[in-house]
Amino acid sequence: MKLTFLGTGTSTGVPQLGCDCEVCTSDNPLDTRSRTSALVEKDGTYLLIDCGPDFYQQMLRNARSVAPSMLMLTHQHADHMGGIDDLRPFCTPQGFKVFCSKEVHDDIRRRIPYSFAEHPYPGVPHFEIHEVEQYKPFNFNGIEITPLRVIHGKMPIFGYRVGKNLAYLTDASELPAETIENLKGIDTLVINALRIEPHHSHMSLSESLEAIDLIKPRVAYLTHISHQLGLHNRVERRLPPNVHLAYDGLHIIIPD
Repeated sequence: MKLTFLGTGTSTGVPQLGCDCEVCTSDNPLDTRSRTSALVEKDGTYLLIDCGPDFYQQMLRNARSVAPSMLMLTHQHADHMGGIDDLRPFCTPQGFKVFCSKEVHDDIRRRIPYSFAEHPYPGVPHFEIHEVEQYKPFNFNGIEITPLRVIHGKMPIFGYRVGKNLAYLTDASELPAETIENLKGIDTLVINALRIEPHHSHMSLSESLEAIDLIKPRVAYLTHISHQLGLHNRVERRLPPNVHLAYDGLHIIIPD
């Protein structure tokens, strides 16, 4: 299984508009981060995790010839689903398959009502929405996927375990005990680390490292990063040997 980080930045992206800090003005391409999203590939099936406002450009840069097979949404914030209309080239008459919570399903219908009209305008994207529940696995093309409960400030959202060896968590400020138990000993963990200082709805770097220490994956990658975390190369040097900063366009292989 292969995972491509399409985007690894927080909601404002990096560089952040109007900022001239050393990260936002860095000439290192690893310090440029579009909004967080990922693409998982296994045996010709492409699983898209989140679809933010940078999705079109992300696909052009990293997966131009790829047709995503489905979309898993973690939650309804714009930086994670603001690009959903750009899925229209992949929509069939039956609809592009989207897996999400009931709350996210409701938000999709509010966000793009033209896709669900009784007599839709020709050319609008069509979606086949599948509501899934936390800790209840579902199967897509032979791949078992388990939605995991994650707390984002005061809002419960989803992380996903994909197969046996990959877990993808973003926008977490807290991980329930059941989620940690579900993930202990996993091979590859992706988890958010917004910045050094504490934040009300996202884990700081130290909090992410504490969660990694509890889960004990073989390797962990940090995502959903803001300019306040610091320069990529400087932060990477300070991380434990099995923890790395993800960056836009990074490809990793996860063992079966």
